[in-house]
Amino acid sequence: MSRSFLRPVLILLVVLAAGGALWWALRERPQGVETAVVTRGPMAVTIEEDGQTRVREVYRISSPIAGNVDRSLLEVGDPVKAHESVVATINPMPPPFMDERARAEARAQADAAGAAVGVAEAELEQARSSLELAISDFERAKRLATSQAISEAGLQKARIDVELKQALVTSAVAAVALRRSEMASANARLMQPGDRTLIEGEDRCCIRLNAPIDGVVLTLAVKSEQVIQAGALLAEIGDPSNLEVVVDLLSADAARLRPGTPAMVSGWGGEGIAATLRRIDPAGFTKVSALGIEEQRVNAVLDLARTEPALGHGFQVRVAIEIWRDEEALRIPVSALFREGSDWAAFAVADGRAARRIVEIGHLNNETAEVLDGLEEGETVIVFASDRIADGTLVEALE
Repeated sequence: MSRSFLRPVLILLVVLAAGGALWWALRERPQGVETAVVTRGPMAVTIEEDGQTRVREVYRISSPIAGNVDRSLLEVGDPVKAHESVVATINPMPPPFMDERARAEARAQADAAGAAVGVAEAELEQARSSLELAISDFERAKRLATSQAISEAGLQKARIDVELKQALVTSAVAAVALRRSEMASANARLMQPGDRTLIEGEDRCCIRLNAPIDGVVLTLAVKSEQVIQAGALLAEIGDPSNLEVVVDLLSADAARLRPGTPAMVSGWGGEGIAATLRRIDPAGFTKVSALGIEEQRVNAVLDLARTEPALGHGFQVRVAIEIWRDEEALRIPVSALFREGSDWAAFAVADGRAARRIVEIGHLNNETAEVLDGLEEGETVIVFASDRIADGTLVEALE
Protein backbone atom coordinates (compact mmCIF):
# COMPACT_ATOMS: atom_id res chain seq x y z
CA MET A 1 0.00 0.00 0.00
CA SER A 2 1.40 3.41 -0.97
CA ARG A 3 2.02 6.24 1.39
CA SER A 4 -0.38 8.46 -0.53
CA PHE A 5 -3.23 6.10 0.49
CA LEU A 6 -2.22 5.64 4.16
CA ARG A 7 -2.01 9.32 4.92
CA PRO A 8 -5.77 10.10 4.37
CA VAL A 9 -6.75 7.00 6.35
CA LEU A 10 -4.62 8.05 9.31
CA ILE A 11 -5.99 11.58 9.15
CA LEU A 12 -9.56 10.19 9.11
CA LEU A 13 -8.88 7.98 12.14
CA VAL A 14 -7.41 10.90 14.03
CA VAL A 15 -10.44 13.07 13.24
CA LEU A 16 -12.85 10.30 14.29
CA ALA A 17 -10.97 9.77 17.55
CA ALA A 18 -10.96 13.49 18.30
CA GLY A 19 -14.67 13.73 17.50
CA GLY A 20 -15.45 10.74 19.73
CA ALA A 21 -13.47 12.22 22.58
CA LEU A 22 -15.23 15.56 22.16
CA TRP A 23 -18.65 13.82 22.15
CA TRP A 24 -17.76 11.83 25.23
CA ALA A 25 -16.64 14.96 27.03
CA LEU A 26 -19.71 17.00 26.08
CA ARG A 27 -22.38 14.31 26.36
CA GLU A 28 -25.20 14.65 28.96
CA ARG A 29 -24.40 12.58 32.03
CA PRO A 30 -27.26 11.14 34.12
CA GLN A 31 -27.66 12.50 37.66
CA GLY A 32 -27.58 9.85 40.37
CA VAL A 33 -30.79 10.02 42.42
CA GLU A 34 -32.53 8.11 45.17
CA THR A 35 -35.93 6.81 44.17
CA ALA A 36 -39.08 5.37 45.74
CA VAL A 37 -42.19 3.74 44.37
CA VAL A 38 -45.73 5.05 44.73
CA THR A 39 -47.52 2.33 46.69
CA ARG A 40 -50.94 1.65 48.11
CA GLY A 41 -51.31 0.45 51.69
CA PRO A 42 -52.15 1.39 55.28
CA MET A 43 -51.42 4.94 56.40
CA ALA A 44 -52.16 6.75 59.65
CA VAL A 45 -51.84 10.31 60.88
CA THR A 46 -51.01 10.73 64.56
CA ILE A 47 -50.48 13.42 67.17
CA GLU A 48 -47.23 12.71 69.01
CA GLU A 49 -46.32 14.18 72.39
CA ASP A 50 -44.26 13.21 75.42
CA GLY A 51 -46.29 11.74 78.27
CA GLN A 52 -45.85 10.21 81.69
CA THR A 53 -47.12 7.07 83.35
CA ARG A 54 -48.86 7.26 86.71
CA VAL A 55 -50.64 4.92 89.08
CA ARG A 56 -54.38 5.26 88.52
CA GLU A 57 -55.20 5.59 92.24
CA VAL A 58 -52.47 7.18 94.36
CA TYR A 59 -53.13 7.38 98.11
CA ARG A 60 -51.37 10.27 99.84
CA ILE A 61 -50.98 9.59 103.57
CA SER A 62 -50.80 12.76 105.66
CA SER A 63 -50.40 13.35 109.38
CA PRO A 64 -53.73 14.03 111.14
CA ILE A 65 -51.97 15.82 114.03
CA ALA A 66 -48.75 17.58 114.85
CA GLY A 67 -46.23 15.31 116.54
CA ASN A 68 -42.92 13.50 116.43
CA VAL A 69 -42.90 10.82 113.72
CA ASP A 70 -40.66 7.78 114.20
CA ARG A 71 -38.11 6.71 111.62
CA SER A 72 -39.89 4.79 108.88
CA LEU A 73 -39.30 1.05 108.68
CA LEU A 74 -40.37 1.01 105.01
CA GLU A 75 -38.42 1.68 101.85
CA VAL A 76 -39.66 2.92 98.49
CA GLY A 77 -40.92 -0.12 96.60
CA ASP A 78 -41.80 -2.18 99.69
CA PRO A 79 -45.15 -3.98 99.46
CA VAL A 80 -47.83 -3.06 102.01
CA LYS A 81 -51.06 -4.75 103.05
CA ALA A 82 -54.30 -2.91 103.60
CA HIS A 83 -55.10 -2.05 107.26
CA GLU A 84 -52.12 -4.08 108.52
CA SER A 85 -48.84 -2.53 107.37
CA VAL A 86 -47.80 0.44 109.53
CA VAL A 87 -46.74 3.33 107.33
CA ALA A 88 -45.91 5.84 110.10
CA THR A 89 -45.94 6.07 113.90
CA ILE A 90 -46.58 9.50 115.44
CA ASN A 91 -45.67 10.27 119.07
CA PRO A 92 -46.58 13.34 121.15
CA MET A 93 -44.38 16.34 120.59
CA PRO A 94 -41.60 16.81 123.21
CA PRO A 95 -41.97 19.75 125.65
CA PRO A 96 -40.10 22.97 124.87
CA PHE A 97 -36.87 23.94 126.61
CA MET A 98 -37.09 26.26 129.65
CA ASP A 99 -34.58 28.86 130.72
CA GLU A 100 -33.37 29.04 134.34
CA ARG A 101 -35.98 31.59 135.40
CA ALA A 102 -38.90 29.62 133.94
CA ARG A 103 -37.56 26.42 135.46
CA ALA A 104 -37.23 28.04 138.90
CA GLU A 105 -40.79 29.33 138.70
CA ALA A 106 -42.05 25.91 137.69
CA ARG A 107 -40.13 24.26 140.53
CA ALA A 108 -41.61 26.73 143.02
CA GLN A 109 -45.10 26.03 141.72
CA ALA A 110 -44.44 22.29 142.12
CA ASP A 111 -43.29 22.81 145.73
CA ALA A 112 -46.36 24.93 146.46
CA ALA A 113 -48.57 22.26 144.95
CA GLY A 114 -46.89 19.64 147.18
CA ALA A 115 -47.47 21.78 150.24
CA ALA A 116 -51.11 22.25 149.25
CA VAL A 117 -51.44 18.49 149.12
CA GLY A 118 -50.15 18.27 152.68
CA VAL A 119 -52.66 20.92 153.85
CA ALA A 120 -55.51 19.09 152.13
CA GLU A 121 -54.51 15.77 153.69
CA ALA A 122 -54.39 17.40 157.16
CA GLU A 123 -57.85 18.86 156.62
CA LEU A 124 -59.04 15.41 155.57
CA GLU A 125 -57.72 13.89 158.80
CA GLN A 126 -59.43 16.66 160.78
CA ALA A 127 -62.71 16.04 158.99
CA ARG A 128 -62.48 12.31 159.65
CA SER A 129 -61.81 12.91 163.37
CA SER A 130 -64.79 15.27 163.56
CA LEU A 131 -66.92 12.61 161.85
CA GLU A 132 -65.86 9.96 164.37
CA LEU A 133 -66.75 12.30 167.26
CA ALA A 134 -70.11 13.11 165.68
CA ILE A 135 -70.88 9.41 165.20
CA SER A 136 -69.97 8.71 168.84
CA ASP A 137 -72.25 11.53 170.03
CA PHE A 138 -75.07 10.24 167.85
CA GLU A 139 -74.76 6.70 169.26
CA ARG A 140 -74.86 8.06 172.83
CA ALA A 141 -77.86 10.20 171.94
CA LYS A 142 -79.70 7.15 170.64
CA ARG A 143 -79.10 5.29 173.90
CA LEU A 144 -80.29 8.23 175.94
CA ALA A 145 -83.34 8.60 173.75
CA THR A 146 -84.51 5.07 174.67
CA SER A 147 -84.77 6.12 178.33
CA GLN A 148 -86.15 9.52 177.36
CA ALA A 149 -83.11 11.19 178.95
CA ILE A 150 -82.73 13.37 175.85
CA SER A 151 -85.30 15.14 173.79
CA GLU A 152 -86.22 14.26 170.21
CA ALA A 153 -84.70 17.54 169.08
CA GLY A 154 -81.35 16.62 170.64
CA LEU A 155 -81.37 13.26 168.82
CA GLN A 156 -82.24 15.01 165.53
CA LYS A 157 -79.40 17.47 166.03
CA ALA A 158 -76.90 14.66 166.65
CA ARG A 159 -77.99 12.88 163.41
CA ILE A 160 -77.72 16.06 161.35
CA ASP A 161 -74.28 16.70 162.82
CA VAL A 162 -73.14 13.25 161.57
CA GLU A 163 -74.41 13.98 158.04
CA LEU A 164 -72.65 17.36 158.06
CA LYS A 165 -69.37 15.80 159.15
CA GLN A 166 -69.70 13.11 156.44
CA ALA A 167 -70.11 15.85 153.83
CA LEU A 168 -67.02 17.59 155.15
CA VAL A 169 -65.04 14.34 154.83
CA THR A 170 -66.24 13.91 151.23
CA SER A 171 -65.22 17.50 150.46
CA ALA A 172 -61.81 16.97 152.04
CA VAL A 173 -61.24 13.80 149.98
CA ALA A 174 -62.07 15.74 146.80
CA ALA A 175 -59.76 18.56 147.88
CA VAL A 176 -56.90 16.08 148.33
CA ALA A 177 -57.50 14.68 144.84
CA LEU A 178 -57.61 18.22 143.42
CA ARG A 179 -54.34 19.19 145.10
CA ARG A 180 -52.62 16.02 143.94
CA SER A 181 -53.70 16.73 140.33
CA GLU A 182 -52.36 20.26 140.65
CA MET A 183 -49.07 18.83 141.92
CA ALA A 184 -48.89 16.42 138.95
CA SER A 185 -49.56 19.34 136.59
CA ALA A 186 -46.85 21.40 138.24
CA ASN A 187 -44.37 18.50 138.00
CA ALA A 188 -45.28 18.07 134.33
CA ARG A 189 -44.23 21.66 133.67
CA LEU A 190 -40.75 20.74 134.87
CA MET A 191 -40.28 18.23 132.06
CA GLN A 192 -37.53 18.99 129.53
CA PRO A 193 -37.01 17.30 126.16
CA GLY A 194 -35.72 13.80 126.84
CA ASP A 195 -37.26 13.47 130.32
CA ARG A 196 -39.41 10.36 130.71
CA THR A 197 -39.65 9.67 134.47
CA LEU A 198 -40.97 12.83 136.09
CA ILE A 199 -44.56 11.65 135.94
CA GLU A 200 -45.39 8.29 137.42
CA GLY A 201 -47.54 6.09 135.23
CA GLU A 202 -46.96 8.25 132.15
CA ASP A 203 -48.90 6.92 129.16
CA ARG A 204 -46.85 7.63 126.05
CA CYS A 205 -49.38 6.34 123.53
CA CYS A 206 -48.91 7.03 119.83
CA ILE A 207 -50.88 7.06 116.60
CA ARG A 208 -50.12 4.38 114.00
CA LEU A 209 -51.15 5.06 110.43
CA ASN A 210 -51.83 1.89 108.44
CA ALA A 211 -51.81 1.39 104.67
CA PRO A 212 -55.27 2.02 103.16
CA ILE A 213 -54.82 -0.46 100.26
CA ASP A 214 -52.72 -3.36 99.07
CA GLY A 215 -49.86 -1.95 97.01
CA VAL A 216 -46.32 -0.65 97.22
CA VAL A 217 -44.69 2.47 98.64
CA LEU A 218 -44.26 4.95 95.78
CA THR A 219 -42.60 7.79 97.71
CA LEU A 220 -41.53 8.47 101.30
CA ALA A 221 -41.75 12.16 102.13
CA VAL A 222 -40.55 11.57 105.71
CA LYS A 223 -37.84 8.98 106.19
CA SER A 224 -36.06 9.95 109.42
CA GLU A 225 -37.50 10.80 112.84
CA GLN A 226 -38.61 14.41 112.98
CA VAL A 227 -41.29 16.80 114.19
CA ILE A 228 -44.11 17.33 111.68
CA GLN A 229 -47.13 19.57 111.50
CA ALA A 230 -50.72 18.49 110.98
CA GLY A 231 -51.38 17.78 107.31
CA ALA A 232 -47.74 17.04 106.43
CA LEU A 233 -47.31 14.45 103.67
CA LEU A 234 -45.78 11.21 104.94
CA ALA A 235 -45.92 8.76 102.03
CA GLU A 236 -47.66 7.85 98.78
CA ILE A 237 -48.99 4.35 98.18
CA GLY A 238 -50.41 2.81 95.02
CA ASP A 239 -50.66 -0.30 92.88
CA PRO A 240 -48.05 -0.07 90.06
CA SER A 241 -49.82 -2.80 88.08
CA ASN A 242 -52.73 -0.40 87.55
CA LEU A 243 -51.13 2.28 85.39
CA GLU A 244 -52.44 4.98 83.09
CA VAL A 245 -50.70 7.49 80.83
CA VAL A 246 -51.23 11.24 80.95
CA VAL A 247 -50.08 13.49 78.10
CA ASP A 248 -50.61 17.20 77.62
CA LEU A 249 -51.82 18.15 74.13
CA LEU A 250 -52.38 21.43 72.37
CA SER A 251 -55.98 22.43 72.93
CA ALA A 252 -56.50 22.61 69.13
CA ASP A 253 -55.34 18.99 68.77
CA ALA A 254 -57.34 17.81 71.79
CA ALA A 255 -60.53 19.21 70.26
CA ARG A 256 -60.13 16.75 67.33
CA LEU A 257 -60.00 13.67 69.55
CA ARG A 258 -62.75 11.56 71.07
CA PRO A 259 -62.69 8.92 73.84
CA GLY A 260 -61.90 5.50 72.44
CA THR A 261 -59.31 6.76 69.94
CA PRO A 262 -56.46 4.22 69.55
CA ALA A 263 -52.91 5.20 70.42
CA MET A 264 -49.43 3.72 70.75
CA VAL A 265 -47.10 4.21 73.72
CA SER A 266 -43.38 3.89 73.00
CA GLY A 267 -40.03 5.39 73.92
CA TRP A 268 -39.96 3.89 77.42
CA GLY A 269 -37.19 1.36 76.75
CA GLY A 270 -39.25 -1.55 75.47
CA GLU A 271 -41.70 -2.53 72.74
CA GLY A 272 -44.62 -0.27 71.94
CA ILE A 273 -47.82 -0.80 73.92
CA ALA A 274 -51.27 -0.23 72.45
CA ALA A 275 -53.45 2.20 74.38
CA THR A 276 -56.89 3.80 74.21
CA LEU A 277 -57.83 7.40 74.93
CA ARG A 278 -60.12 7.36 77.98
CA ARG A 279 -60.80 11.04 78.56
CA ILE A 280 -59.73 14.59 77.87
CA ASP A 281 -59.78 16.94 80.84
CA PRO A 282 -62.45 19.63 80.61
CA ALA A 283 -60.07 22.41 81.66
CA GLY A 284 -56.83 23.51 80.03
CA PHE A 285 -53.76 25.30 81.33
CA THR A 286 -51.05 27.61 80.01
CA LYS A 287 -47.60 26.17 79.36
CA VAL A 288 -44.51 27.91 78.02
CA SER A 289 -42.81 25.95 75.24
CA ALA A 290 -39.06 25.52 74.79
CA LEU A 291 -39.15 28.47 72.36
CA GLY A 292 -40.75 30.70 75.00
CA ILE A 293 -44.22 30.64 73.43
CA GLU A 294 -47.27 30.42 75.67
CA GLU A 295 -49.50 27.53 74.65
CA GLN A 296 -52.88 26.36 75.86
CA ARG A 297 -52.67 22.68 76.65
CA VAL A 298 -55.06 20.01 77.90
CA ASN A 299 -54.29 16.75 79.71
CA ALA A 300 -55.42 13.55 78.01
CA VAL A 301 -55.56 10.24 79.91
CA LEU A 302 -55.00 6.89 78.19
CA ASP A 303 -55.49 3.29 79.31
CA LEU A 304 -52.81 0.72 78.46
CA ALA A 305 -53.93 -2.44 76.64
CA ARG A 306 -51.61 -4.65 78.70
CA THR A 307 -49.63 -4.54 81.93
CA GLU A 308 -45.90 -4.08 81.56
CA PRO A 309 -43.93 -5.03 84.72
CA ALA A 310 -40.97 -2.89 83.67
CA LEU A 311 -43.09 0.26 83.61
CA GLY A 312 -43.54 2.15 86.84
CA HIS A 313 -45.01 5.32 88.28
CA GLY A 314 -43.71 8.54 86.68
CA PHE A 315 -41.93 6.98 83.66
CA GLN A 316 -41.48 9.14 80.56
CA VAL A 317 -43.07 7.77 77.36
CA ARG A 318 -43.82 8.89 73.82
CA VAL A 319 -47.51 8.82 72.91
CA ALA A 320 -48.86 8.71 69.34
CA ILE A 321 -52.65 9.18 69.11
CA GLU A 322 -54.34 8.37 65.79
CA ILE A 323 -56.53 11.05 64.23
CA TRP A 324 -56.90 9.43 60.77
CA ARG A 325 -56.29 6.00 59.16
CA ASP A 326 -56.78 4.47 55.71
CA GLU A 327 -55.86 0.89 54.94
CA GLU A 328 -55.69 1.49 51.14
CA ALA A 329 -54.12 4.92 50.82
CA LEU A 330 -52.03 5.87 47.77
CA ARG A 331 -48.83 7.11 49.36
CA ILE A 332 -45.38 8.47 48.66
CA PRO A 333 -42.53 9.52 50.95
CA VAL A 334 -42.73 13.07 52.24
CA SER A 335 -39.12 13.54 51.09
CA ALA A 336 -40.30 13.28 47.45
CA LEU A 337 -42.43 16.44 47.73
CA PHE A 338 -41.43 20.04 47.19
CA ARG A 339 -43.28 23.30 46.75
CA GLU A 340 -44.12 24.64 43.31
CA GLY A 341 -45.63 28.01 44.12
CA SER A 342 -48.68 27.25 46.23
CA ASP A 343 -48.89 23.64 44.98
CA TRP A 344 -47.13 20.44 45.93
CA ALA A 345 -44.96 18.83 43.24
CA ALA A 346 -42.77 15.77 42.77
CA PHE A 347 -40.34 14.42 40.19
CA ALA A 348 -41.43 11.18 38.56
CA VAL A 349 -38.97 9.06 36.54
CA ALA A 350 -40.17 8.52 32.93
CA ASP A 351 -37.89 7.02 30.23
CA GLY A 352 -34.85 7.72 32.35
CA ARG A 353 -35.65 11.42 32.76
CA ALA A 354 -37.14 13.49 35.57
CA ALA A 355 -40.70 14.63 34.92
CA ARG A 356 -42.16 17.31 37.19
CA ARG A 357 -45.72 16.52 38.32
CA ILE A 358 -48.14 18.74 40.22
CA VAL A 359 -49.50 16.53 43.00
CA GLU A 360 -52.66 16.92 45.06
CA ILE A 361 -51.92 15.84 48.63
CA GLY A 362 -54.39 14.73 51.29
CA HIS A 363 -53.16 13.69 54.74
CA LEU A 364 -49.55 13.97 55.85
CA ASN A 365 -47.52 12.38 58.61
CA ASN A 366 -43.82 12.43 59.43
CA GLU A 367 -42.91 9.85 56.79
CA THR A 368 -45.55 9.54 54.06
CA ALA A 369 -48.15 11.64 52.26
CA GLU A 370 -51.52 10.62 50.83
CA VAL A 371 -51.72 11.20 47.04
CA LEU A 372 -55.11 12.26 45.73
CA ASP A 373 -54.12 13.15 42.15
CA GLY A 374 -51.05 13.55 39.94
CA LEU A 375 -49.36 10.17 40.40
CA GLU A 376 -50.35 6.57 39.80
CA GLU A 377 -49.60 3.44 41.76
CA GLY A 378 -46.32 1.84 40.74
CA GLU A 379 -44.70 5.01 39.41
CA THR A 380 -41.17 5.83 40.50
CA VAL A 381 -40.47 9.19 42.13
CA ILE A 382 -37.25 10.92 43.14
CA VAL A 383 -36.66 11.50 46.85
CA PHE A 384 -34.36 14.17 48.28
CA ALA A 385 -34.16 15.88 44.87
CA SER A 386 -31.23 18.32 44.66
CA ASP A 387 -31.12 21.63 42.82
CA ARG A 388 -29.46 19.85 39.86
CA ILE A 389 -32.70 18.05 39.07
CA ALA A 390 -35.10 19.82 36.72
CA ASP A 391 -37.87 18.79 34.38
CA GLY A 392 -36.29 16.58 31.69
CA THR A 393 -33.00 15.96 33.49
CA LEU A 394 -31.44 12.59 32.67
CA VAL A 395 -31.34 10.59 35.90
CA GLU A 396 -30.00 7.28 37.08
CA ALA A 397 -31.20 5.47 40.18
CA LEU A 398 -28.52 4.87 42.79
CA GLU A 399 -28.11 1.46 44.32
